[in-house]
Amino acid sequence: MSALSITNPRASASGASAPLIDARGLHTYYGESHVLHGVDLRLMPGETLSLMGRNGMGKTTTLKSILGFVPPRQGEVSIKGKPTARRRPWQLIRQGIGYVPEGRGIFPGISVREHLIMAARPNERGESPWTLERVLDTFPRLGQRINHDGSFLSGGEQQMLSIGRALTTNPDMVILDEATEGLAPLIRDEIWKIIREIKASGIASIIVDKNIDNLLEVADKHLLLVKGEVVYSGDSKGLREDPSILDTHLGVA
Repeated sequence: MSALSITNPRASASGASAPLIDARGLHTYYGESHVLHGVDLRLMPGETLSLMGRNGMGKTTTLKSILGFVPPRQGEVSIKGKPTARRRPWQLIRQGIGYVPEGRGIFPGISVREHLIMAARPNERGESPWTLERVLDTFPRLGQRINHDGSFLSGGEQQMLSIGRALTTNPDMVILDEATEGLAPLIRDEIWKIIREIKASGIASIIVDKNIDNLLEVADKHLLLVKGEVVYSGDSKGLREDPSILDTHLGVA
């Protein structure tokens, strides 16, 4: 099933029409295990896309296939119109992707400040709207712990640091893989507030998360994966109008 594209109004206003990410017919394997079966995904400028599905259905594998960590054996991926084949993940990420991986990726022995400074760079247009000061204003907890070892932060603070580090790269899009997993409810609420701020700033995003209510509110479109296949591609209205889709595949109505 082909991904349905719903263009964000901010992207239309700027005249941008080419997709940031265009993935077609992805078939990805782990050894001989066939994990993705013809997945299509398209992300437009300013758009928020969710990847839904139970555990083990291929959501993280889809992200890793797009970013080159687990290249697909069949299918094509382009980022900003450039094919990703035979290019390394760091080369793809430097095309304007802020990546917040599952597990957060915080390095021991490195302070909060160092995490943020070492990642910082202007975007491809030479602009740096996400300065260190802006990140610390967005995440006051990080400012209070600016000289602390990042590995000693709480889980919620580490997640904020991972998102803040991604923003200091001044991305055109962010990819958030289970950004609220295992966090206390109040911290989850803070993370979702930040995700809404990212959306409001015009940055596109792909979000993997288990909070369906927030995904339905924030995302412009959704891909629902079942055993590596897309069984739904569309907007929140479609899911609300036919609750059997989520009930059947996620156990929620």
